[in-house]
Amino acid sequence: MLDPSRRIRIAVDAMGGDHGPEALIRGAVEALQTIDGDFDILIVGDEPAIWRILDEIRPGPLPIFSVHAQGQVEMDEKAPRALRGKPRSSIAVCTALVGSGRADALVSAGNTGAVVAASLLNLGRMPGIHRPAISATIPTSSGMCVILDVGANADCKPLNLYQFAHMGHLFAKLVLGIESPRVGLLNIGEEPTKGSALAQAAHQLLAADRERLNFVGNVEGRHIFAGEADVVVCDGFTGNVILKLAGSIGSVGSRMAGDIIRRSLVLRAGALLMKPALVSLKRRFNYEEYGGALLLGTRGTSVICHGRSSPRAIRNAIHVALRATRADLAGTIAQVLTEQELGAVRSMS
Repeated sequence: MLDPSRRIRIAVDAMGGDHGPEALIRGAVEALQTIDGDFDILIVGDEPAIWRILDEIRPGPLPIFSVHAQGQVEMDEKAPRALRGKPRSSIAVCTALVGSGRADALVSAGNTGAVVAASLLNLGRMPGIHRPAISATIPTSSGMCVILDVGANADCKPLNLYQFAHMGHLFAKLVLGIESPRVGLLNIGEEPTKGSALAQAAHQLLAADRERLNFVGNVEGRHIFAGEADVVVCDGFTGNVILKLAGSIGSVGSRMAGDIIRRSLVLRAGALLMKPALVSLKRRFNYEEYGGALLLGTRGTSVICHGRSSPRAIRNAIHVALRATRADLAGTIAQVLTEQELGAVRSMS
């Protein structure tokens, strides 16, 4: 249980991401300047480089501290080998800070596989959880939808999807503030007998726990953006495809609308009236607005960001980390998903 009297500390991996440490450090500074509440930022990376950038930014007095790390895990490196060869990399140090209690959460735009592997190594899995899941939020016509897994597990078993559903349900309730989140299982049809053997077996597990999960059954791809579920469960391969598709809608839709408008004098005349709506739609589907994806199922809070994250995206990712920490999401998942509670369905998987 989080001590409400203690300041929250967020470790930020300054060595991950495509834009170098400056974008990550600027995002951390923006978070301290704009997000309500008392919290500290621990910038993890090459200390001389960190303070050189901070001297250039001149943010003024802020609760921002540095922690030295040696090297980084490159985006194309295999996670297990990289972590063994670089035990003092920024990702390894960030997860070690959370694992030791020196930080409450971490934010990284680095190698996703390395963040997952280092979180498992230094934080550990929660009791009873077979696999962690990466959960992301995407906009819908009626609000937000949590999708998991979006990349940690390309292949899943029915029990994995069942556990993802419980973790996503708690995320939507505690962090997004949805009183009774509706949980759906992604499938190619609404009938329980549709889809793969995995989907059919997972449906049986979820339906058996329908009341506690508020399970609404199978949902198709078209139902996600229509807002017919607050949590959608799937394997990590499928979820990653959906996440990247959702992230492209705003920019692609904006370009397509621009092409159509330029071909018509009438549409160009009305474009100024439509511009605020088009800008709002593009912004709503911009991944930077949602910061990062939470890794659920480990003994701590890890937020994984897009490699192209801008300062704005990092600022919003820190906000995600703060909300999850303040809600004690990891602690609640550990309390709810005990080995005893899951044991009753293990034989069915």
